[in-house]
Amino acid sequence: MPPRLLALTQGDPAGIGPELALMAWKQREQAALPAFACIADPDHLQKLSRQLGLEVPVAGCDWDEAEALFARALPVIALESRMPATPGRPDAATAPGTIEAIDRAVAAVRAGHVAALVTNPIAKSVLYAAGFAYPGHTEYLAHLAADGGTVPHPVMMLWCDELAVVPVTIHIPLSAVPAALTTGLIVETGRIVAAELTSRFGIASPRLALSGLNPHAGEGGALGKEDAAVVAPAIERLKALGIDARGPYPADTMFHARARAGYDAALAMYHDQALIPIKTIAFDEGVNVTLGLPFIRTSPDHGTAFDIAGQGIARPDSLCAALRLAARMATQVAATA
Repeated sequence: MPPRLLALTQGDPAGIGPELALMAWKQREQAALPAFACIADPDHLQKLSRQLGLEVPVAGCDWDEAEALFARALPVIALESRMPATPGRPDAATAPGTIEAIDRAVAAVRAGHVAALVTNPIAKSVLYAAGFAYPGHTEYLAHLAADGGTVPHPVMMLWCDELAVVPVTIHIPLSAVPAALTTGLIVETGRIVAAELTSRFGIASPRLALSGLNPHAGEGGALGKEDAAVVAPAIERLKALGIDARGPYPADTMFHARARAGYDAALAMYHDQALIPIKTIAFDEGVNVTLGLPFIRTSPDHGTAFDIAGQGIARPDSLCAALRLAARMATQVAATA
């Protein structure tokens, strides 16, 4: 029988990740959450639970004990790298523990101990100060997922019940987008999105809507040539692969309710084209899903929020949504295996 347990990483221990894990466990019944085990420093979680008045019991355990424990305590896989952390005060000395939590979560999902992994937010600047050599969280996960030297191409999808949207280019300056946006990149991104909407979301024939890069999708070339020269050929290549791809559409008319009813996922050409609509629709409940990896990974669609960490005012809605979505995707994969 496939595992149902999820692995949850602590994220940056000075951020809101640890308290969100405690809050999520406390809301486990009313939020209809799947069982999860948190990879963290149990002493830090216990101290934080007392400070915030959450009264969450914390129980250290192994993977094979966690699911049975979940009903009565938060199961914690104890880190070997334990460094005291103060909420709201990021410290490069805690970086080894943050990285260890990611390493162990990936090892657990690849070994079959858990069905999927959910990652709490990290602070790249903190990891960089400790010598972290990867551009970010997702790139490091892709490195850990490498098979025989082949590193998978990860794709970021932002998801809520009303919208799934993928930025084709992500964390680069707006001025760099036209050069980075290629027909090949769009095709590869669309291919991965279509395949995983089928395999992990159960959508038999996914419909993809692609935005233009320029206002009005280039206005017939008057507002830019990229839509005709780069985006449109990608759509034709996706169609040749048997994928229902449409566009390019003006981004300013793609995200109202009637437009959303016409597609299963939108591909946007740059970061803010994708993130503005989903954060407007579901600021507190959006989920970051990484497609293209050989395992399921979701994450809350927010950062470490050092400015409010340890105050008990952070909302666990996005983490709860990430946990539910990871379980839903794992169930779909298991049903079709």
